[in-house]
Amino acid sequence: MESMQSDFPLYGLSDEHREIRKVVREIAEAKIAPFAAAVDEEARYPREAAEALLASDFHAPHVPEQYGGAGADALATVLVIEEIARVCVSSSLIPAVNKLGSLPVQISGSEELKEKYLGKLARGEGGFSYALSEPDAGSDAGGMTTRAVRDGDSYVLNGAKRWITNAGESEYYTVMAVTDPSSRTRGISAFVVEKSDEGVSFGAPEKKLGIKGSPTKEVYLDNVRIPADRIIGGEGTGFETAMRTLDHTRVTIAAQAVGVAQGALDYALEYAVERQQFGRSISDFQGMQFLLADMGMKVEAARQMTYAAAGRSERGDTDLTFFGAAAKCFASDVAMQVTTDAVQVLGGYGYTRDYPVERMMRDAKITQIYEGTNQVQRIVMARQLLAGVQSMI
Repeated sequence: MESMQSDFPLYGLSDEHREIRKVVREIAEAKIAPFAAAVDEEARYPREAAEALLASDFHAPHVPEQYGGAGADALATVLVIEEIARVCVSSSLIPAVNKLGSLPVQISGSEELKEKYLGKLARGEGGFSYALSEPDAGSDAGGMTTRAVRDGDSYVLNGAKRWITNAGESEYYTVMAVTDPSSRTRGISAFVVEKSDEGVSFGAPEKKLGIKGSPTKEVYLDNVRIPADRIIGGEGTGFETAMRTLDHTRVTIAAQAVGVAQGALDYALEYAVERQQFGRSISDFQGMQFLLADMGMKVEAARQMTYAAAGRSERGDTDLTFFGAAAKCFASDVAMQVTTDAVQVLGGYGYTRDYPVERMMRDAKITQIYEGTNQVQRIVMARQLLAGVQSMI
């Protein structure tokens, strides 16, 4: 059986992946978890987490080794995000958004652009954010109005981007802008904009239900002039690059969802064993056991779907679009259900800020919304199914 199992690595994580999980969990529990409640309560950026992740090279693990990064594969990156989200979803957005923001450069950028900006990210010279959404262009990204006009050896950008994660904290931004208004999505191009570029400014932080430690702001572009070589790919390729990016990064949102669901389940299990009612541990009651069993079953199903999607992301499989959307949709729905059930397990205590499950429930909600609402994910999946793009494992 041993020789057979070595031929089928999908049966489990590799030793390297298990070690990555172990190391990240130790860092998360020692250097991130102690600050999670304060980060949420004070709605402040998780500096402690940012420093710990940078010191351990987990702030942007996906950057290839040739550009100075750790060179983590898609599954390893998922494990990093999952383990951080298990204790603090806000902090897990550091590696997740660094991948989201920089992946367009990695996918479509020139070699010079990759060396410059992926290198800066890997060295910790600044984070990367992704600027696609606008006040009137959310799910309908093709309706964006931000313009980029060629002027000699430069492009001049004007417009506003909304719901930009880690805006103001990140030094670098992948910005989607219209270069040909007559071509709708085929007239969208992608650019690297730096925080220090003249004409770049930020709105006030949004007052949010959850992920309060990750700033979400508008990004304003007022006659921002950038060198023409900061275009990512050719003119008109931006929308395709954006969609290819989301195919990969939806898997990281699934990882966040699995992580926060696991964190809530862990806490609920510990509480159920220790809590006494009617002279017995509440974990002895069948109703509680059924609730916990369903929570555990759903978390594990979401985890396996997420890992399967990560494998497709790494290989670039043709069915990645379906699996990325499915993992993100399923795992985030599970996260919302499991965190809500964890609050129920704790009863009145779960409804207070003295216990972490109410924060986890609030944080989980965003995973059903960002990087494409779960309604959009279902549209994506249906189109893939109708087109016959789905593999049988």
